[in-house]
Amino acid sequence: MDAIWESILNGLHRILVEGVIANLSGMFDYVNEQVGDIAAQVGTTPSAWNASIYNMVRNLSETVILPIAGVILAFVMTLELIQMVADKNSMHDVDTWMFFKWIFKTACAVLIVTNTWNIVMGVFDAAQSVVDSSVGVISSTAPLDISTVTADLEARLMEMEIGELFGIWMQTCFVGIAMWILSACIFVIVYGRMIEVYIVTSIAPIPMATMTNREWGGMGQNYQRSLFALGFQAFLIVVCVAIYAALVQNIALTDDILYAIWTCVGYTVLLCFCLFKTGSLSKAIFNAH
Repeated sequence: MDAIWESILNGLHRILVEGVIANLSGMFDYVNEQVGDIAAQVGTTPSAWNASIYNMVRNLSETVILPIAGVILAFVMTLELIQMVADKNSMHDVDTWMFFKWIFKTACAVLIVTNTWNIVMGVFDAAQSVVDSSVGVISSTAPLDISTVTADLEARLMEMEIGELFGIWMQTCFVGIAMWILSACIFVIVYGRMIEVYIVTSIAPIPMATMTNREWGGMGQNYQRSLFALGFQAFLIVVCVAIYAALVQNIALTDDILYAIWTCVGYTVLLCFCLFKTGSLSKAIFNAH
């Protein structure tokens, strides 16, 4: 009877050991893949990221939004002309230079609106140049690797009791699920930013139509701040990944398997939080509301 019970315990012990090894095998592969892809994603211009989406958004902006911006521009500049005349005592104190100034401002406004797409894309080209330069200076790729603390893992696990093995197996199962969720969060943050870029650029002509007006110009100025914040958010993301890479390079400081695993999880959670905060931080830097 003792032999049968010992055989059952040995079999259970072996199953738990194999389960822990299976859980640890490739646990961080998907996270490493997502993190390694961040710099390439955020450093890509809208035209290079997805050509079909880019062409669709540009077509919508130029065929649907641009005519609306033209109407708004006509209204804004007409209103400015009326206010300018009214300010001069109903044309009793009119100077010729006023009309030349108004014509010049209108011409500048038309030039800005008709070239809005090029201006917006120029912002993202500048941001991409900054990201490309930063990637060459800092290290933004360092995969999570706990192999240095899992040397002779099977032999070390075989020496543990069933209760301890069961606890490790449960924790590795939970960590595996957590890492999958965190990798999905990284995917959503990075790809969500690119979708936001397309959404913001599609409506660009309307706020840009108000740029030259002193009363309505705040709309265009706030839009420009938001545009620069969104463009240079990519640089902040790369900085976050570089900090993360520096942290995980020295993650194996102990022989404690669970400590190393939970440290990996903690760093990944910290990365997700920082990536999430880059949007609000970049807007705060550029004072975009």
